Amino acid sequence: MGKFRKWTLMIPILLLLVVWETVARTNVMPSYLFPPFSRVIVTAYLLIANGVLLTHFLSSLIRVLVGFFLGSLTGITVGILMGCHDALNEALQPILSLLMPIPALDWLPLLMLWIGIGEALPITIIFICSFFPVLYNTATGIRGVPKEYIRVARTLGASREEVLKTILLPLALPSILTGLRLEAGMAWRVIIAAEMIAIPIGIGALLMASESLLRVDIIMVCLMVLAVMCFLFEKVFLLLERRYTKWR
Repeated sequence: MGKFRKWTLMIPILLLLVVWETVARTNVMPSYLFPPFSRVIVTAYLLIANGVLLTHFLSSLIRVLVGFFLGSLTGITVGILMGCHDALNEALQPILSLLMPIPALDWLPLLMLWIGIGEALPITIIFICSFFPVLYNTATGIRGVPKEYIRVARTLGASREEVLKTILLPLALPSILTGLRLEAGMAWRVIIAAEMIAIPIGIGALLMASESLLRVDIIMVCLMVLAVMCFLFEKVFLLLERRYTKWR
C-alpha cells in the first residue's frame, strides 16, 4: 500500500511534464523562450557529457556543504550555551532578535566590501543563513525542556555534562533537527542567488550566463538541479528527524 501511494504521488509530476511538453509543442511561445521538456533533457545530457554542469554543480555543492556545516555547528554550540545559561541567553537574545530577521542575502553588499569576491563570500552567506535559525531552534529546544527533569537528574547525582548528554540534547533534538531541515533547502536557494550576483562559477553563475545567451533550456536545467538538491537535502534531515525522534 505504501509503494502504491508513492506512485500516486508521482502522477501530478508526470501530468505537469506532459502538459509542459504539449504546450511547448504548440508553439504558443517561441521555442527558444519555452523549450519542451524533451529538449531540456537533451540539454541536460549534453551539459553532463561535456562536464560543464558537473563543474558548476560541484562548486556550488562544496560551498553549501562547508557553509552549512560551519554555520550549523556554530549555531548548535552557541544555542546550547544560551539554552544552559540564563545570563548568556539574556545578554545575546536582544542581539539575536535584531540580526536574525535580516535575510542572509542582505548581507551580500557589506560582505563584498569586507571580504571581497571569492570563495569566502558565498560560504559566509551560507554560514549566516544557517547560523541564526539553527541557533534559535537549539536554544529554544533546550530551554523548553521541563526544569523538573533537570532537578531530578541533579538530585540523583548527575553532573552538568551528564544532564546535557542524557536529558537536554535528546529532548531538544526534534527542535534542532527541524531547524537543520528547514535551512538545508534554504542554503541552496541562497547560494544560487549569491552566485548569480558575484561569483563566476557555480549553478547561479551558469544561470546568469545562460540568461545573457537566451539559453532558456540551460536555465531550466539549472532550476531542475536546484529543485532536486533542495528536495534531497530536506529529505535527508526529514529521515533523520523521523529516525531519531520516534519517541515523540
